[in-house]
Amino acid sequence: METDLTLAELPPLSLYVHLPWCVRKCPYCDFNSYTMGDDAPRERYLDALLVDLDVESQRANGRELISVFLGGGTPSVFSPQQISRLLDGVGKRFALNSDIEVTMEANPGTVECGDPVGYRQAGVNRLSIGAQSFSPEALQALGRIHSVDDIERAIGEARAAGFDNINLDVMYGLPGQSVAAAMFDLERAAALEPQHLSWYHLTLEPNTVFHARPPEGMPGADTVFDIQSRGEELLALHAYEQYEVSAYARDRKRCQHNLNYWSFGDYLAVGAGAHGKISDDAGVWRYAKPANPKQYLETIETGTPVPDPQPLAPPERLFEFMLNVLRLIEGFTEQQFTARTGLPVKMLHERLAAPSRRGLIELSAGDCWQVTPLGRRFLNDLQADFLPE
Repeated sequence: METDLTLAELPPLSLYVHLPWCVRKCPYCDFNSYTMGDDAPRERYLDALLVDLDVESQRANGRELISVFLGGGTPSVFSPQQISRLLDGVGKRFALNSDIEVTMEANPGTVECGDPVGYRQAGVNRLSIGAQSFSPEALQALGRIHSVDDIERAIGEARAAGFDNINLDVMYGLPGQSVAAAMFDLERAAALEPQHLSWYHLTLEPNTVFHARPPEGMPGADTVFDIQSRGEELLALHAYEQYEVSAYARDRKRCQHNLNYWSFGDYLAVGAGAHGKISDDAGVWRYAKPANPKQYLETIETGTPVPDPQPLAPPERLFEFMLNVLRLIEGFTEQQFTARTGLPVKMLHERLAAPSRRGLIELSAGDCWQVTPLGRRFLNDLQADFLPE
């Protein structure tokens, strides 16, 4: 079987920067994050990031960035001056799209919030605020250190600073949460009118406190399904368009950075534990930086080579493409598949046959493969259909 084709054109390119420290690690969090002490080497870490950016700019090879995402951890534990230094370093090393989206994650607690005006002046133009819930009891159960009032205050301060593209993270399926309680959270979130809502299900991920000691009262599958159905209806009434499993936008303010992930675009990786994907005429490649901040710093400072990018074999390429695009409500075309993977459409058809027969995915009138309502309910099962054999 033919297994590879030359990519007709390279996909869009993004940059992810990982800032690994938080004031406190949440019990449900499986991200590469660490509790920040008084001795967190933030300036030293920034120095390392700038060296790392030198390496990544070579990978970019002149391609422009469409987005930058500062994730963590909690990037807002870094001062506006530090974020400005970082973004200045990005601007000096990369070609930037004229409409580049620059997102920074932040928590609404006053300890971490920093100065929104300073972050805006530093070059951040999209703020993602981790609200999670509007229930004091739920916030406490989730280990959050902010209050409900802090959420509203953070939104107000961000708008006053000039941010007109704000995302709010809200979770559902929380311990002891009823359908009514989940809808209360969504109503409160929608009332604040952020341009974007990330509304996602709490899952007990491995290597988390919640996985080791599951909280009592986790909602069952039927309750979670009712929450999802009711929530989608509620958000539609508030003019939020669902464009991905857990992403909703008003006025087409979709997250360009995440859309690039979900459509199998390319992204460079800077920082502890950051993962990158890059395409070239030779194929599609994956790479990662050392996860532990101390090891990452030592690697960068000593010039120790990080592992070389590893090629994605055709079956892995197909799986990773499908793992991401199946989350998109609008689906994907066969032309997009071949353009992003360099694989023949015959390979796709062979793997689509079984889930199509089961009613999990279908070809629309517009020649887009779209996940059906049944497929969205059993998305994990559908994604598993594309695992490498």
